[in-house]
Amino acid sequence: MTTLEINIKSRVQIKKYVSLFLELAKIRIIFFVAVSTSIGFILASGNLITGMFLPTFGVFLLAGGSSALNHYQEREYDALMFRTKNRPIPSGEISNSTALIFAAFLILTGSAVIYLSSNLTAWILGVIALIWYNLIYTPLKRINSLAVIPGSVIGAIPPVIGWAATGRSIMEPEILALALFFFIWQIPHFWLLLLIHGEDYERAGYPSLTSVFDKSQLSRITYIWILALAISSLLIPLFSISSNIITGIILLFVGAYLAYSSRIILKNFSSVTVIRKSFMLINIYVLFVVILLTIDKLILTVI
Repeated sequence: MTTLEINIKSRVQIKKYVSLFLELAKIRIIFFVAVSTSIGFILASGNLITGMFLPTFGVFLLAGGSSALNHYQEREYDALMFRTKNRPIPSGEISNSTALIFAAFLILTGSAVIYLSSNLTAWILGVIALIWYNLIYTPLKRINSLAVIPGSVIGAIPPVIGWAATGRSIMEPEILALALFFFIWQIPHFWLLLLIHGEDYERAGYPSLTSVFDKSQLSRITYIWILALAISSLLIPLFSISSNIITGIILLFVGAYLAYSSRIILKNFSSVTVIRKSFMLINIYVLFVVILLTIDKLILTVI
């Protein structure tokens, strides 16, 4: 084997392991966690400042460590499901001990970055999110099919961390309204996945709502939560996160569009394609709201 071939092989191996560790940290999910943290910071401070980067990066690392730990906790059950059996641990690509070391490194590093770059309140919230996800929600999923509801608290915490990192009180109605929006989003987000992968969850021994309700009933329940998500966005201007009438009108129209477009799941609840489109729609909707609020705070309020 030539030196060139050795170098190419080494690069391929490095790329493979980087990809595996990024998957272990659930990079796509924690990227949005970082985005929601930054929106909390921006809405609290009213501008983009260098002080936002480190707390956001700390939450990014902490969430990655929590996700890697979750991979370790659920490795045996992941091996039983078609959609997760090829994850790094059940596939044998990464050992249990390596996953634990990686998780511990990210958790400790992320915690330290949050504490040193912001304040004690933000750090405590980060620790609460870690405990809630790995020590409460993860085992609760094995016990109760409605675990996603208390589990959705986890999605509401990152923007509150960003808000707290600026030194503002986490009991202000503005951040509570935003946290409620993120909390509600998590529930239809998960239940749309359940409509697609319900049998997979049951195969792994998870108590699933698909064993309690048929898909028609579950689609109606999910649609109610989608409506609640659209309505909760209207609380954002109501509680003065934005006082711009243009932003309020846009939120009203995009919420109405979400409610109108998502009604298709009521009739086509057996279509995987339809459910996937609805899943993508609510995620795009949340991202749009986040971008809109950022533009509102950084540009429209100045105008």
